[in-house]
Amino acid sequence: MALAIGALLALAVGLFATALRLDRDRAFYPTVTLVVASYYLLFAVMGASTQTLIHESIAGAVFLLAAAIGFRSSLWIVVAALAAHGIFDLGHGALIYNPGVPVWWPEFCAAYDVIAAAYLGWLLGSRRLRP
Repeated sequence: MALAIGALLALAVGLFATALRLDRDRAFYPTVTLVVASYYLLFAVMGASTQTLIHESIAGAVFLLAAAIGFRSSLWIVVAALAAHGIFDLGHGALIYNPGVPVWWPEFCAAYDVIAAAYLGWLLGSRRLRP
């Protein structure tokens, strides 16, 4: 169920952003990337683990850097960052122990990230956005 909800939500947000022309600004999808990566920091704070917060901050910094580079150079890097975060979600529990993460979150976020990456890739490939 979490996979379906994540996928549907990503598609709905993408279509809504396109309809309102929110995504015509290069900052939209890099900002989405920053937001989805920041949730693990929130979960670390909720789980009250300083060590986990440090580990999540290091991982989050990788996605923050990718979003910044993609914003400045090519949105295709943002596509890759979103897709990579989706893969990261699926293996997150094996890499970082974070007691604040809801059980359903990795599947939900993985689906959201991969669909958001695919949607952005489609926008770029169809030239609706410039890379």
